Order: sequence, then C-alpha cells, then structure tokens
Amino acid sequence: MYITITPQKLDANYSQSSADFVGYLEKENEGLKEADMEYFFNQYGDEISAEEVIKEIDGNTAKLKKKEPKFYSITVSPSKYELKRLQNSSQDLKTYTREIMKGYVASFNREINGRPITIDDIKYYAKIEHQRTFKGTDFQIKGNQPFATKILQLKTEIRNIQKGRVEGNIKKMRKEIANLERQAPHQQNDKRIVQGMKKDGNQSHIHIIVSRKDASNTFSLSPGSKHKASEVEMHGKKVKRGFDRDTFFAKAEKTFDKTFGYKRNYAETYKARKTFVKNPNLYFSTLMKLPANEKALAFKMITKSGLPIVPTIPISQAQIALRIFKRLRRGAEVAIKSSSIGI
Repeated sequence: MYITITPQKLDANYSQSSADFVGYLEKENEGLKEADMEYFFNQYGDEISAEEVIKEIDGNTAKLKKKEPKFYSITVSPSKYELKRLQNSSQDLKTYTREIMKGYVASFNREINGRPITIDDIKYYAKIEHQRTFKGTDFQIKGNQPFATKILQLKTEIRNIQKGRVEGNIKKMRKEIANLERQAPHQQNDKRIVQGMKKDGNQSHIHIIVSRKDASNTFSLSPGSKHKASEVEMHGKKVKRGFDRDTFFAKAEKTFDKTFGYKRNYAETYKARKTFVKNPNLYFSTLMKLPANEKALAFKMITKSGLPIVPTIPISQAQIALRIFKRLRRGAEVAIKSSSIGI
C-alpha cells in the first residue's frame, strides 16, 4: 500500500482554484459511456459531479492566505497483491476510502470546540481510477533510457539524411533501431516500455481531495503540519496541534487487512519501509529471518518492484546473504524514490 499526501501546487503555473486538479481526475471519463464513468464520492454520497467538488472546495477557504494550500491531495495505491483480494475494485475501494478517512481525522492532534475531530468535521471528495501510465521516475523508464537515447539519435540522423543534410545508410539505421527496441530490458507485450504507455493489469487506485479548512470553514486542518503531535501554549492556554502521518499510514494498512482479510507480508508493510530508510541492516536481517515461504514471497515482491534479481545458484549461505544485502540495498533505494512512498 503506497500513500502520499501532497499540498495543492501554488506556483506561477497553477491557479488558486481546485479546478485544474479536479479536471485532471476527470480524464479517465473521457469517451466513456455514462454507465462506465467513475464519479466523485464522499463519506455519505455517490455520483457527485466535478462542478460540485470545485464549488465546495473553492468555497471553503476562509482566511487562508494566497500562498497557503487550499486543499491536500491524498493518493492511495494498493499493490497488485492487495487488489487481488478485492471482489469489486470500485465498490470495495469506496468502502475502504470511507474507512481510512476515519483514520485520517483520528490522526490529527487537534480538538474542535473541546472535542476530538470526527469524520463530519472534514470536507473531502474521492475518485477511483483504474489506469496508470509509466512516468519518468519509474524504474522501467530509467532502465530503458540508454536505449531510448540511442533510438532518438538514430531517428534524428535518419531525418537529416532524408533532408539531404548528411549522408548515411537509412536501412542499416532502421535495422539498428529495431534491434535496440528488442534489446531494451523492460518490455510490455513485446514492446519497449516508454513514458506515457498504459500499464497492464489491475491499476485501480484512489485519489482524494480534502479541504484545508474544516467543514464549517472555521478551523485549519493541515496534514502537512511540521508538528507531528504536540501541545504548545498560546495566549496562556495549552493547544494541541499536528498530524501524525505514521499513525495514518499504519491505520490504513490495518484497515485494509481487517476489511478484506488480507495477510500482509513483512516486505510490504509501512513499518518495513520505514525500517529500511532508518536502519537498512535491521531491515535485511529481519527479512532473512522470515519463514521460508514468507521470505520467498518477500523477495518476489521486492523483485517485482524493480530490484535486482536475487542470484539463483548461491555458492554459500554467507555469499548469498552478502549479495542479497548489497543488491537489494542498492535497488531498494531506487525503488523507494520512484514508487511514491509517502514517508
């Protein structure tokens, strides 16, 4: 489960309105029949229009400064292993969204009018998407980049020859391009993976847009607060502040496991990913101590994430342990940077 929380982009290229972001989330509905479209929803309603989302989010920004984000974007991306547990991707993910947003409000170290924050205190809208495309940060694109660069150079040379600027053997160059296309290490349906190509398989994920202000448009609730969970004294009174992302991410995992009866492998836990970042030695030692079947699944998951393949013929247990450590550590750093893990 990969979850990211991102503030509204407010540089010169983006407007103060949520319209651009909502429009981006509507892209999958283009060209679809009404019955096949995915609509926005919230805790209690379905089939909410994009126009209503924009109106509600943009109208809930009282006293926020121009440079302050008016909303936050939460992206929830279940793994292919988690998605296999779902009976109906759309409906199950809606149910899951409504549950994790309860965990979202519980992660605020705040009170409103002397009581804890509840789900009714926030204004959010969510949308299920079923497609993903390869981005420049994906390991497949990075791995294919040397081939992509050479192919582009050859195509440029061919155009120059065709326009009479230089001389050369076009037939030979096209043959070289065909060879490079086949030799690229990352393929999908026998084609070199390129940026913008749609990913195969179940790619269902959740986009959530949540207002910075509470539902009454009075209090500011920022999941991007630098204050994790603390109390400060303001005007002679102790005031709670902060948002605990660790609590939110951990609860999101537990909610999925409980809701869908999912048995989570160590390698795909939020705790494991945090351990890798803070203490790689502990991460790999824990990995090696897993029961044989769980360890095998863990390595399979890690390999599918883009990490180097573990050697299949070890010379000795000591050597394979060393090889695993070196290769996985090097590869895991790349995978974590490219997989949008919200730590």
